[in-house]
Amino acid sequence: MKAFNAIAVAVLKGFIRDRASVFFAIIFPLMFLVLFGGIFNNTEQSPIETKTIGDISLVDNLPKPAREAFDDSFDVTDEVDERERDAAIEEVRKGDLDLVLEQRGDTLVAHYTKTDQVKSATIQGILQAFVDGTNVAVTGEPPKFTFEGEGVEDDSLQMIDFVTPGLLGWAIAMSAAFGAAATLNGWRQSKLLRRIQLSPVPAHTVVGARIVATILIALVQTAIFLGIGTAGFGLTLTGSWWMSVPLVMCGTLCFMAIGLLSGAVAKTTEGAVNMANFLVLPMAFLSGSFFPLDGAPGWLQGLSKALPLRHLNDGMLDVMVRGEGPGAALLPMLILLAFATVLTAIAARLFRWETI
Repeated sequence: MKAFNAIAVAVLKGFIRDRASVFFAIIFPLMFLVLFGGIFNNTEQSPIETKTIGDISLVDNLPKPAREAFDDSFDVTDEVDERERDAAIEEVRKGDLDLVLEQRGDTLVAHYTKTDQVKSATIQGILQAFVDGTNVAVTGEPPKFTFEGEGVEDDSLQMIDFVTPGLLGWAIAMSAAFGAAATLNGWRQSKLLRRIQLSPVPAHTVVGARIVATILIALVQTAIFLGIGTAGFGLTLTGSWWMSVPLVMCGTLCFMAIGLLSGAVAKTTEGAVNMANFLVLPMAFLSGSFFPLDGAPGWLQGLSKALPLRHLNDGMLDVMVRGEGPGAALLPMLILLAFATVLTAIAARLFRWETI
């Protein structure tokens, strides 16, 4: 036990003293959290900047509540005449203006840019609603159908609640994989592995100490992420958020195995780290660490579900912000442990004490 503790402490001290490791394991992922947190904390929809050509009687004759809703949605900055019509439309084409409205007889014509598809769809939807409402008011007939929207998520949830688990999963994957790959090759090149083999300390003691140190680093990452997320950006944790701790531990073991495989295959420390990066970075994009994959093609979503990081991200999302119970983390944990077992077995098969 004394040797185990000494090795674990030595690994932790080595990590703390290595500024590059601290930067890429903790500071670099936190930069993304702060960036995304700042962006998503300021996502209020701004009014659509609009110019009108001549009089728009449809808008002028809207009932008071509808007119207030129109003014909340559209910021009419200027009313121009027909002589300035082409110049106003050119502003829209250049992206300097969101919308130009004109009325031709009983038809409301909207000139908008197609570049921003989200905004263009919003413009069309809102204006169609105003036109439909005006038609109902003119005919005097009540609408046959009505619409009622009900959100299925908790009202308290914010975008940062969905971003944090994915970024945390990526940070853990990167730290565990890079650390294991660099350590294995670094120890091999410095002949430390051979000394460990010849020392009275059993190999499983060294491996166990390295695993414990890596898990402790991952738990510190988790604490920092959740602390900054809740204190700085209003991250809302659900009652089962504590299940993220065993999930993080299982994820760390899985990505340590990926790092060990990279270290076993590559012959240099640089090659091992690059191989780990080649595996982890694309996996982060394909697993929803930076953006959701809801709109991705079916084949891409199927590929995503074959990756361990996807299960780590989904499991933490369920227990941290979606209000799922502890059972939601069990299947992701089993999948991560299965990946860890298989990849460790392959790495052990390919492992060499010295560079050939």
